[in-house]
Amino acid sequence: MIVGFLLAAYSVVANDSIQTLGTFLSSNSHRPWWVLWVFAGSILLVVLFYGWIVNDGDPAYGRLEKFPVPEGGVSWIHAIPPLALLILTRLGVPVSTTFLVLTVFAVTAGETSNLGAMLTKSALGYVVAFVSAIVLFSFVFKRATQYFHRTRDEEIPGYWVVLQWASTGFLWSQWLIQDLANIFVYLPRELSPLWLTFGVGALLAMQGYIFFQFGGEIQKIVTSKTDTTDIRAATIIDFIYGIVLLVFKEMSNMPMSTTWVFLGVLAGREFALSFYLSDTTTRGTARKVISDAAKALSGLVVSVILAFGLPWLHGVFFG
Repeated sequence: MIVGFLLAAYSVVANDSIQTLGTFLSSNSHRPWWVLWVFAGSILLVVLFYGWIVNDGDPAYGRLEKFPVPEGGVSWIHAIPPLALLILTRLGVPVSTTFLVLTVFAVTAGETSNLGAMLTKSALGYVVAFVSAIVLFSFVFKRATQYFHRTRDEEIPGYWVVLQWASTGFLWSQWLIQDLANIFVYLPRELSPLWLTFGVGALLAMQGYIFFQFGGEIQKIVTSKTDTTDIRAATIIDFIYGIVLLVFKEMSNMPMSTTWVFLGVLAGREFALSFYLSDTTTRGTARKVISDAAKALSGLVVSVILAFGLPWLHGVFFG
């Protein structure tokens, strides 16, 4: 149980949270890493403790209601998925931790219908994010984006720093409410103060290490996109991403892939920009989008294989 939690805490933070905080890190790379860590860590503490108090000891905000603790408790087959996620993260693959971690729990608990529900909600999240980003960056933010692109080497007014940190705080809180289930699924559904302290300490330590590395390999998914190191562009991206997560958070308690939503926002934005920025092309954008989507789908395939293959192997070797 503890090994699984620690592996999940590190791998989920290293993979998923960078997709949430990636634009924040890239546009604030000139600042000390520990300043960014203190900011994100403070929000983490507020979200965790608030969720734990109002949900009677459940920091996952009720998103584990349909994922009961497996009969016999957490075993080695539940610890394999976050280990696989850790390896894929090192390779720079933006895998959905929701599918990779929770699918195994759903299968071993006999709740296979949860896989279809998570897949449907996540696919809808990608489509909504993709379409919203294309519409917004083609019409609402078109002139602003062109201005940002044209003045990206000039000094940016200080109020953009306040706006970006505010949008990041909003997005980070929404991501935590969605994805804490992927980590706390390994612990008792009602956490004692001791277990909560252990979980919070581990998460803060993992996040500090990731911030010290300024994102690692997954950060390249963000920095490869047009003008994402511009604090103004990063502010708008974070705001749109956060709004989509907020909408789907209110829709149901079923966990979803925030990775797919993130990739949808970036893909829609890249396509919109390719229509009116002279130094970007639709063909080049399509290659980036297809590459990111293929990586995400490969993670889904790995998730399904592990979810159904690990229980089978356990039955073969241990009866």
